Amino acid sequence: MLSGEIRKKFLEFFEKRGHARIPSASLVPDKEDQSVLFTTAGMQQFKPYYLGEKSPYGSNVTSSQKCVRTSDIEEVGDERHLTFFEMLGNFSFGGYWKEEAIRYAHEFVTKEMGLTIDYVTIFEGDSEVSEDLESRDIWKTIDPNLVIKKFGREDNFWGPTGESGPCGPTTEIYVNGIEIWNIVFNEYYKSKEGVFSKLEQKGVDTGMGLERLVMVMQKAETVFETDLFEPLIKIANSRIIADHIRTSAFMIADGVTPSNTDRGYILRRLLRRAYVHARKLKIETETLNAVIEAVIDHPSYRGIYTFHPDTQKIIMEEIEKFKKALEAGLKQVEKGADPFTLFTSYGLPLEIIKEAIPSVDEDRFNREMEEHKKLSSVAGEKKFSN
Repeated sequence: MLSGEIRKKFLEFFEKRGHARIPSASLVPDKEDQSVLFTTAGMQQFKPYYLGEKSPYGSNVTSSQKCVRTSDIEEVGDERHLTFFEMLGNFSFGGYWKEEAIRYAHEFVTKEMGLTIDYVTIFEGDSEVSEDLESRDIWKTIDPNLVIKKFGREDNFWGPTGESGPCGPTTEIYVNGIEIWNIVFNEYYKSKEGVFSKLEQKGVDTGMGLERLVMVMQKAETVFETDLFEPLIKIANSRIIADHIRTSAFMIADGVTPSNTDRGYILRRLLRRAYVHARKLKIETETLNAVIEAVIDHPSYRGIYTFHPDTQKIIMEEIEKFKKALEAGLKQVEKGADPFTLFTSYGLPLEIIKEAIPSVDEDRFNREMEEHKKLSSVAGEKKFSN
């Protein structure tokens, strides 16, 4: 089953059960939500409705949400870590609770997808929130033989996105040893001060990564061996390049451009990493251009997502600019210059320098960085005291 069909089956499953299908929100969060740089979860666009604001879509909705998370960027390239992914989800703002949410998930996984659940997990409880016995009992009613494991806050308590917001205990579904679905029961609000209080209206927030589900359904060893990535890998022959170019194309589609701050810096960092890996593999920049085309023309995105008409131009201009700076800097280093000049003269951060020069002395670099900051601070004070 191809990724496009899997996405379609999920959304139609919940539409038939009274959920309104909502298009993906932008990767750039609403101006009112400054808690994160990018949309990181399916529930993000629905946060106000968990807090009592009336939903214009009704109490129950479903979506496939574009998400970006770069906290695991160093792990990209393993079996399942990505910087961009689609989050399949069903959400309820006071419409239904644990019984329906768990039964929907079990039915979709076992009957619609024909998968066997290895085990499920529930929140074991702690000093602030009690054990989720209700979820345990529901799972036992559905399948008395199902293995139920208990874990703490790190594994089975989700949220909030950002410093404050709705959050709650979770129950997770594992197939082939992989967590494919996380069902969150939003019954608490966490303040910026870290205080938990009960929400007046309970809410259900579920998330299942499309890429992971496709990997399981297509019996692939990694997400990069699914139909979502095969056309990209065939061209790039690199998981990191495929991931970073795909993420960059989706960021640009939502108005992000390369810069030295905030979202623009994340985009710039991804493109620089992609180029450094291409350089190591002796891949020409024309190949990167072909990867961009493969993302834009991917059958799974056709008719669902619209890409910026200048995507290739924006990416290739940024890469060419970086290529010139990196080559000029590396020539200086080859002539005996301190690798720190790659930062002072060419503005390259340590993370990129490490990719280009694996032998760089990181401790020395950090010491020079501290000295550079002190000198810059003194120079600034003199400038404004004259």
